[in-house]
Amino acid sequence: MKEQKKKKSLKAKVAPVIQQKVAPVLKKAEKKINVPNLLTMIRMWAIPLIVLTFFLKEASANHPVMWAWIGVVLFAIAGITDYLDGYLARHWNQLSRFGRVLDPIADKLLVGSILIMLAWEGRLVGVMVIPAVIILCREILVSGLREFLAEIKIGCPVTRLAKWKTACQMVALPILMVCEESGAFNTFFTVLGALLFWLAAVLTIITGYDYWKSGRKYMDD
Repeated sequence: MKEQKKKKSLKAKVAPVIQQKVAPVLKKAEKKINVPNLLTMIRMWAIPLIVLTFFLKEASANHPVMWAWIGVVLFAIAGITDYLDGYLARHWNQLSRFGRVLDPIADKLLVGSILIMLAWEGRLVGVMVIPAVIILCREILVSGLREFLAEIKIGCPVTRLAKWKTACQMVALPILMVCEESGAFNTFFTVLGALLFWLAAVLTIITGYDYWKSGRKYMDD
């Protein structure tokens, strides 16, 4: 009987603490960790794995092609999550600040990491460095602009042309990742990847200027 009374008194003491402190934290965590946000986080988790495939390909004497294609598959999965997280967030009405912040960051980390690894591997050399620099500079510019506009509560929606830029970019990068391992299609993939990469760079300049022009009017005191 005494033990039962002790258990009841302990529950009576613990219950209010859980209700007041633990429950709100769990509710916040539940809001953040929904399916769209989980997909965004998967995209971020895929980045170190994709980077690892570059090193494994370099170190592997017997299976470099295999590691190249594993990297492309991981990149494709990351690209699919990029589409699905936004679609599901809108379709299921699960839009959140956490997702709005993390989604563009995940995209920029993914693209930036692949560009660095392609340059490290020697696939972005000569004039091919130019579109890479343009893309990276634009991403930094837009990130800073979005942060500034968010502070003054002004939205910066993604334009249709920016979506085309992203599409070209997301197709060009995996092609460049495997162009040298594509056997008889080596030349075709190399040329196709380069053309799409340059097209993405041109669209990057246009969309970057559009974003700058839209945000510039809010910068005057």
